[in-house]
Amino acid sequence: MADRPRVIVVLPNAAESAEVADWLVAEGLEPVLRSAPRAAEEMRDRPFALLISDAASAIRGGLQAQGRARNPHTVTILVGESEAGAQAMSSQAMFLTRPIDRATLTCFVSMALMDGRPARRSVRKSINRFDALVNGVPSHLLDVSAEGLRLEVGKDRRAVLGPYFKVKVPLVGVTVTVQRMWTRASSNGVPTLWYGGALTQNQANVDQAWRTFVDTVPVAAGLQTNP
Repeated sequence: MADRPRVIVVLPNAAESAEVADWLVAEGLEPVLRSAPRAAEEMRDRPFALLISDAASAIRGGLQAQGRARNPHTVTILVGESEAGAQAMSSQAMFLTRPIDRATLTCFVSMALMDGRPARRSVRKSINRFDALVNGVPSHLLDVSAEGLRLEVGKDRRAVLGPYFKVKVPLVGVTVTVQRMWTRASSNGVPTLWYGGALTQNQANVDQAWRTFVDTVPVAAGLQTNP
């Protein structure tokens, strides 16, 4: 198992930890079950790909901060009650409510691991808050590439998007299916959420229409395209 991505699991319930570990093994990962103090030592001593932790241990106990200090690109999946979700999202973590659903956890793990290994193959273009609809809800595109996008959802529409969602650009009549890769609180001081996604399962003509939009949409004033 040494060549498998290592996932540190910090959950207070032994049965819950064992069940999560079994699911991770089935996905070809190496679960490492630890208490919070032992997890901190583990993160300092050995490389790891992902942290799955009880929300209280990760946020109030500082475990998530220690993980990000060890590896800034590592994503944390927090587990807790629904009221802890807002705090988890503001800490730039993914969040699961109990009881943990296997399919949702597996999807989140896949997205978290991909977030640390971006699949972007073309230039990312920063644009001026371009109007879009995500699952019919008004939002704004912030940057785009041939393979993906980053969008912003306003504070009054902060429902967490599922693993897959539809993004429509009404001005050009393009609607694409997007796989969510990450979710974070915006870094500009405004209480909004940012979503990063990769285009997936679109027909060839839809992909071409999206690429045409990416090629023609103007770069935001004062900003540059990014690799």
